[in-house]
Amino acid sequence: MQSNMLTVAHPGAACYKPRRLFGKDFKVLKSLYTRTLELSNHRHALWVLVIVAFVESSIFPIPPDILLIPMIIAAPSRAWKIALLCTVASVMGGLAGYGIGMFLFQELGQPLLELYGYSPKFLEFQKAYNEWGAWAVFIAGVTPFPYKVITILSGVTALDLVVFIVASLMARGFRFFLIAALIWKFGLSIREFIEAHLGIVFTIFCTALVGGFLAIKYFL
Repeated sequence: MQSNMLTVAHPGAACYKPRRLFGKDFKVLKSLYTRTLELSNHRHALWVLVIVAFVESSIFPIPPDILLIPMIIAAPSRAWKIALLCTVASVMGGLAGYGIGMFLFQELGQPLLELYGYSPKFLEFQKAYNEWGAWAVFIAGVTPFPYKVITILSGVTALDLVVFIVASLMARGFRFFLIAALIWKFGLSIREFIEAHLGIVFTIFCTALVGGFLAIKYFL
């Protein structure tokens, strides 16, 4: 039905250009990035966002942010609905990633990680993962670290499913609703800050948060 569709007609969205792509010569990823971005102008853009947010959590290399940003610029009055759908779809996709890790790691999970060059990151987190599983899920859900690595790893290590879901909801909700709030408040002018610096801000925030809890745990 028409009420469930989002048509992007705002001139700011039409001229939206990503400040940075992937650097170097990742031509296939750049092409995929551009093609995905173009879908923000599709009349079924809301459904496209849901699909991208879902698959990005397990198998797709392009984050939903590249659709989320121009869509909210185009329809700021629907910012919270767009962020909510993106959050729910991303967490549902995370559950799919969890299932891949638990049941299909050799057949699907490992080849995916190798295809996107995430194997080193996977091994880096695997050692003491269950002890810090909730933090790992939260950090990956908020920062630029690939969330799909953590969703698959959570399934491989059988991280408690409730912990995984709660941490994912908190992290993805925090990320997408903050982006929505910034665009709703400041509009197109905040775009470059989000693209260039928000990932760093998220990383610093998570580092400080984890550091504070570790300090309380070991020194108090």
